[in-house]
Parts: sequence; structure tokens; C-alpha cells
Amino acid sequence: MIHILLGMIEVPANPVAHYVYLLFHRDPFSGIYQPNTFDLSIEIPYFLVLAILSVYGVHRYCLTYYYLKNRNKKPEPLKSFETLPRVTVQLPVYNERYVVERLIEAAVNLDYPRDLLEIQVLDDSTDETRFLCSKLVDHYASAGHPIKYLHRENRLGFKAGALAEGLKQSTGELIAVFDADFVPPPPILQQMVHYFTDSKVGMVQGRWTWINRDYSALTEVEAIMLDGHFVVEHGGRSSSGRFFNFNGTAGMWRRFAIEDAGGWEHDTLTEDTDLSYRAQLKGWKFIYDPDIVCPSELPVEMNSFKTQQARWAKGLIQVGKKILPIVWSSDQPLYIKMEATFHLTANIAYPLMILFSLILLPAMIVRFYQGWFQMMYLDFPLFVLSTCTVSGFYVVSQKALYPKEWIRRLFYLPFLMATGIGLAVTNGKAVIEALLGIESTFVRTPKYKVERNQEGWERKIYVRRRIGWIPVVELLMAAYFFYAAAYSFSVQNYLTTPFLMLFLVGYSYMGTMSLLQTPFRRLWFNIQEFIRVRTGEISPAPSQS
Repeated sequence: MIHILLGMIEVPANPVAHYVYLLFHRDPFSGIYQPNTFDLSIEIPYFLVLAILSVYGVHRYCLTYYYLKNRNKKPEPLKSFETLPRVTVQLPVYNERYVVERLIEAAVNLDYPRDLLEIQVLDDSTDETRFLCSKLVDHYASAGHPIKYLHRENRLGFKAGALAEGLKQSTGELIAVFDADFVPPPPILQQMVHYFTDSKVGMVQGRWTWINRDYSALTEVEAIMLDGHFVVEHGGRSSSGRFFNFNGTAGMWRRFAIEDAGGWEHDTLTEDTDLSYRAQLKGWKFIYDPDIVCPSELPVEMNSFKTQQARWAKGLIQVGKKILPIVWSSDQPLYIKMEATFHLTANIAYPLMILFSLILLPAMIVRFYQGWFQMMYLDFPLFVLSTCTVSGFYVVSQKALYPKEWIRRLFYLPFLMATGIGLAVTNGKAVIEALLGIESTFVRTPKYKVERNQEGWERKIYVRRRIGWIPVVELLMAAYFFYAAAYSFSVQNYLTTPFLMLFLVGYSYMGTMSLLQTPFRRLWFNIQEFIRVRTGEISPAPSQS
């Protein structure tokens, strides 16, 4: 009898869908869908996650609005110094053998009076970088450049510890910081210094640009992601009077502002954001000038990119746990407290994305049986708020920076969204560790001085961490979404298929590239090179020291 009744109702031919249908069935007498406890256990977290992601999506709209409203407000120094102040340039370095020569050469060519300039190479290296740095500093110092070499035997406090140690030995009233993968242009100090004629200014931040943006699809996506941060986030926050953060490099501090805020602390992985909030809570004014630019090198391999993103994600949550109670107990206006909360907790989206990924297929099946109308007026608006805001966010940044070619860059947006989804496992793990108080070391992002498409990184050796289990999980998630997309197509639920494909592409790209860009990639590269040498196609490459 049950089989006869069920046969009167249309059931998809897919066997798994048939099983699910039996679990979440319509009432056989009325034909009306009747949710049960299992349905609710899927739908409640599904809508809860979508609602939270939508709130952060609305926040992205707000930042975009702040930027667009104030985009014509350009910061200007109050006046120019009649007598320039003394500036210390700090170059924190750790095992950066491939880029340190480029960095030091750029530093000694900065356009600033030598008698008012001090350059500190803060080297924590444990490999041959220390000998290269020492040799370069001796060479430039003997040529009359005001450069010093400071080496620590331990990495206490990592980058924050190195900056703090250098600050103790510095003589500058103003402190500029440039990481090893940056190439500060000659006029950058002169562009920043005059903002400090305002005694309330504590920090000036410049905008990052990209030496190797065109190297690969990955570097194009990275550049668009960071463009969005600098144009819309920094632009929106700074122009509307909200707190924003020093980015750790390509910026200049007033020495007294650092000291007044309590100095560099190393209890988080993003010491720059930590100090930024402490300084702004003390009343120091921050300036972001997008016309002050500093070229930098983007990570060219997947595991380095994931390491960088995980460090930033974990660090911001750590700063949030540390700083937000202070922010909310301060006398700052509500809009600043709210913005600080959204800023420092935004990465909570990554563990939520993992949960959303896991429940999406059963939720899609349940919602499918409830009818298209409910999906259109409930699910679709939430999807728009939680996902489409991302594309709008980055479109605005590309149009602002590249008015003549921004449309070409839009072709990377689907890949960018997929990459953001694919980061969920790596960054989600980092966020959960931060929430649980699990400590980890500061893992710097290796750079290879890869500036052009023809250059490779495979022969350049760094000591790498094991990639662990994360790529396997990413590939399992990719397999899961392959089935989800196939199921969606089989039941003619075509509206969700492109959305599911973003998850499939994102997870499969992350997992596959993480496995390929390992020592196996270098081994394959060496085999190919050996064959080409033996066949006379190329000459033997010089050995790497």
C-alpha cells in the first residue's frame, strides 16, 4: 500500500535523491511537504550560516558606500617641513636570500638627506642570508650610506621582536618599515614625511602595488583581492573616520606613537593590526594615501599563498579577542566600535563556510522539495547578500585603479570567488585555532624574486613545512561538490549548479595545486630539465648556492 501511495507522487530517478525523498517525504495523503526533526536540523544551521554571512555581506556594501561617497576626498599634509625630521628605515628580514639584495639596494637609493636617514637591516636569518646581508651592508656603509646590520641569535617575538629591538637602537623621530619582498621607490619617504607636520598623526600607510601581477592566474587573483582591501576597505574606513590598520610594511610611524601605544607586542600573529588599534585608541590619527605606492612581490606558489592567508586570518581573530573588549569599554562612538568588530571578526566566515559546504547538499534537497517559490524569496536574497557582495566589492576596486582595462580583469572574478571558497579549510583551521587559543609560530611567506612570466621558482630552495592533511580534505570536498553539482543538474535545479561549481573549482584548485607545488613539482622540473640538457635543447643551468 505504501509503495502504491508513493508511486502516485513524482520522485526523481536519482537513487540517492530517492532515499532522501523517503527520509523527507511529502505526506502521501495530502501531498504537502511535512518537515520533520531531521529537516529542521539541516535548515536551522543552513539559514543561520547564511544569515551571518549576509550580515558581513551587508557590511561590505557599507564599506563600498563609504568609499564611493568619499572617493574624491584626497588626504593632504597640513604643510611641509622647513627642516626635515630624522627618519629610521627598518628592513625586517628572515631567510630571504633571493630578495634581500633588491630590498637593500632600493633602501640605499631612497631620496632623503643622508645625514637625516638611518637604515637598519633587522636580520633574524638562520641560513646564508645573514652572510649576504652582512656583506651588502658593509659594502654600502663603506660607500657612505647610513646603513647598519643588526642580527639576533634568536627569533623572540618574530617580526615584532625584531622591530622592537631595532627601535631601541634607532635614532629617528619617524620610523618607516619595508618588508623583504617590497621595493620602496626613491620618493616614498618624502611623500609620507610631511603628513607628520600634524602633531596628531601617528602613522601614514601607502598602497601596495605588484611587481609580478601577470605571472599567473593565482597572482592575478591575489592582486585583485589585495586591491579590494586597499581601495575599498582602507579607502572606506579612512575617509569616513573609522579605524584602519597599518599593513606591516610600506608605512611610516611617529616613534612616540609606537611608544605611547605600548610598543610592538608579539602575542598575536598580526602585530601591525594590534599596534594600530592600540594607537588609535590612544587618539593618534592615521592617514591612508592611495597615491603613495610601493611595489611588492606576490606569492607565486599555492602553499606560500595559503600560509600567508592563514597567518592573516588567525592573527586578526587573535587581535579581536585581545582588542575588542578594550574597544567596547572605551568612549569611542558606536560606529567605530561596530566597524572594529566587523573588521576583526570577518574571518569567522571561513569556519562558517566549511559548515555551509557540508550542509549545502542536504539543505538543497530539502529546499527543493519545499518548492521553487520558497527558494526564490528566502534562499536567493541571502545568497545575493552573502556572495554577490564579494564581486561588487572587487569590481569597484578594479574600476578605480584601472579605468581603461578594468573590464578585462572582471574575467577573473569567478575564479577569485572560487579561490576565496577554496581557502575555507586552511583559514577555517587557523580561525578555530585562534578561537581556542592554540599558539603557532610566525611562518613567513617565502619569496623567490620572480618578476616575469619566464622566470621560475622550482630551483630556488627554501625549507618548507609539510603540507599535511589539508589538501586531502580539500580534494574530498571537491569530490563532494562534484556529486552535488551532478545531482543539481539531474533534478533540473539549474539555478544552483553554477553556484555549486564555484565550490567544486575552489576546493579542487586548492587541493590539486597544493599537492603539485611540493617537492614533487621540483623533482618533475629537474627531470624535465635533465631531459632537455641531454637532448641538447638547453645548456646546463649553473648550480644554486
